[in-house]
Amino acid sequence: MHPETTPAAWASPRRLLVLVAPLLVALALVAGPTARTAHAEGTASSVVTTGNVAKDGTLKMTETITFDGAAPAEVTQKFETVQNSVGDRQYKTTISEVTATAGGAAVTPQVSTDSRYTTVTVPTNGAADLVIGYTVRGAVVTVPDGTALQWRVLQGLDVAVTSFRSTILIPGTFTYVRCTAGSPNSTTPCLSAAAGTEDASTPTFTDGPRGEGEVVGVDIGFPAGQVAANEQIDYRWTVGRAFSPDPLPLGIAVGLLVLGGLGLLLAHRRRGADAAYSGEAAPVGEFVPVGAGQAEFRVVGDVRPGHVGTVADERVDPIDVTASLVDLAVRGHLLITELPRASAFSRADWTLTRIGAGTGLRPFEQALLEGIAPDGEPVRVSEVGGRVGQSIGKVQDALYDEVVANGWYARRPDVVRNRFTQLALVLLTVAVVVTALLAAFTTFGLIGLALVVLGLGLVFVAQEMPSRTPKGVALLKGLGALRSLLLTQPTDQMPAGRAVEELSEVLPYAIVLGGTERWLDALVATDTDADPDSDDLSWYHGPADWHLRDLPESLRNFTTTVSGTLFTR
Repeated sequence: MHPETTPAAWASPRRLLVLVAPLLVALALVAGPTARTAHAEGTASSVVTTGNVAKDGTLKMTETITFDGAAPAEVTQKFETVQNSVGDRQYKTTISEVTATAGGAAVTPQVSTDSRYTTVTVPTNGAADLVIGYTVRGAVVTVPDGTALQWRVLQGLDVAVTSFRSTILIPGTFTYVRCTAGSPNSTTPCLSAAAGTEDASTPTFTDGPRGEGEVVGVDIGFPAGQVAANEQIDYRWTVGRAFSPDPLPLGIAVGLLVLGGLGLLLAHRRRGADAAYSGEAAPVGEFVPVGAGQAEFRVVGDVRPGHVGTVADERVDPIDVTASLVDLAVRGHLLITELPRASAFSRADWTLTRIGAGTGLRPFEQALLEGIAPDGEPVRVSEVGGRVGQSIGKVQDALYDEVVANGWYARRPDVVRNRFTQLALVLLTVAVVVTALLAAFTTFGLIGLALVVLGLGLVFVAQEMPSRTPKGVALLKGLGALRSLLLTQPTDQMPAGRAVEELSEVLPYAIVLGGTERWLDALVATDTDADPDSDDLSWYHGPADWHLRDLPESLRNFTTTVSGTLFTR
């Protein structure tokens, strides 16, 4: 060695140390805090859980949480105690007997429960070790070949976990072991799951790291009879469950429909179906030959248009009352006068004037005349609507009473129909309420639906009430025959010189039964001159320039306006 090189040889390393030392100090200052944050507040260095499964399915868990760094002031763990299964089932578990120690000293955990979670909050008192104990019931469920413990041994912690380990002590053998980790719905296997070997005689699971709120779930199967199932099954409300097609509710619902349907059929046959009648039709009106190629219309049995409409459909309709007005006019008890219009866009209006002695009227006709055209000055159609409401009610009552008095119905159609309709609406309302209750609290909603269907069926049957007597059926057949005549009888065969009167007598019946247009056309055809016909008809007068050719349009407007006016409340 050369002496002169010794200092120089040492000088270079010493200068390097002088240069590197400050850098090492800086790195130490930077690395020191960084190294400690791995176990800083909010992260547990390890979580170790131990479970003990009893034969009755009770699971006792002990959970040890270790912090290498500063522990948070408290640790919160949120246990999910309700989990949805296939279909509408829910598995419910209960958490009880919660205990805790911090640094070996007992602390008091705060436990709160809501509809889906049990939350446990434990103060750490600054200790690095926290032990939580709790008991779980309902975690052992029934599986095809026995039972199985299904529990999330790590769940709901509000701190991240670096390392996790769990062992489950079981009272005997097992059939399988599974483990998943990650989010609550994860199917990813955990880091390891071991059991059944010489070194791992009890199921042991490891995982980590896991973030805040992440889970590790274990699934351990047991042979039948080894560990009792203590599952708590609840059911979520679903439409499919509320209206379950299971054999019992479905069978009851079908039985109700069958029995109820038979009851409705019986009610219809007794009160709604017409009496059996195989005799001839009762004539209502006919065209009687009075000469070669001539026939006149004659009413049989004093059956008026109001009777016709009421017997035909069991109701007093607006068209029945309007046809009765035209019939009264044709028979000389009323004069209908069309008023001139102020402009082409003005609404049509008419006056109704009582004429004649008013003899030979049926009760409903008398009520109709007194209600809309009392003795005195002519009354405008546009002015009668506000004061004839009660009169129309009297007309309807009189007509219903008359069809019963004539033997066409055994009971008033409106009374029978209203009673059945009210009963049907009450039953339908009850059925709807029962359906709502059954669907809300049971699986027998189909029974309620069957009741609703029967209620609707009764509403329909009520509209078919009541039944006609044999005499009423005979009249109905006669109405059918008259309708055929009105639609097919030649309109140009009226007696000479009386065509207008004879055609006018047909009109009220055609208004109710059909064929109005062809008989109006026949009336129009009787006008063979160009002179106005404002008063050529004894029962209908028009403005000064009115012609018979205007009658179809005038009469359509009259029937529409009067029907709407008289039956508007």
